[in-house]
Amino acid sequence: MFIPKANRIAVFSYLFKEGVLVVKKDTVTPTHPHIEGATNLEVMMLMKSLESRGFVRITFSWQHNYCYLTAEGIEYLRTYLGLPEEIVPATHKKSTSRPAGRDREEDKFAGGGGGGDRPAFRGGGDREYRSREGGFGRGGGV
Repeated sequence: MFIPKANRIAVFSYLFKEGVLVVKKDTVTPTHPHIEGATNLEVMMLMKSLESRGFVRITFSWQHNYCYLTAEGIEYLRTYLGLPEEIVPATHKKSTSRPAGRDREEDKFAGGGGGGDRPAFRGGGDREYRSREGGFGRGGGV
């Protein structure tokens, strides 16, 4: 399939920048949602070509192709796009800061046995919600 060079460079530069690419298995979509100018069919065919050469690993799930760049693929795209050695894909960059969220040291339920802010279904607190009278199912009545 003939793919214009501008579209090929757009797909390759996006793949190198992110390190991963998601392509829906839809050949009639006029554009790819993340890549400007390239059709979804062109992106699918380029990823299939890169996979056959061992530059990309593809996982297919729920009508989507998940394409992961391999080490050989990084070297190939670096030479094809003319990029220096210092530039690496986003998936290969080391993050220096911790992601935002709860600290592991302060555990919400570490306060000991029962009570506090611990929910009733976890063993502590008031158990009146589970009375022994009546009920449904097998053995529900007394």
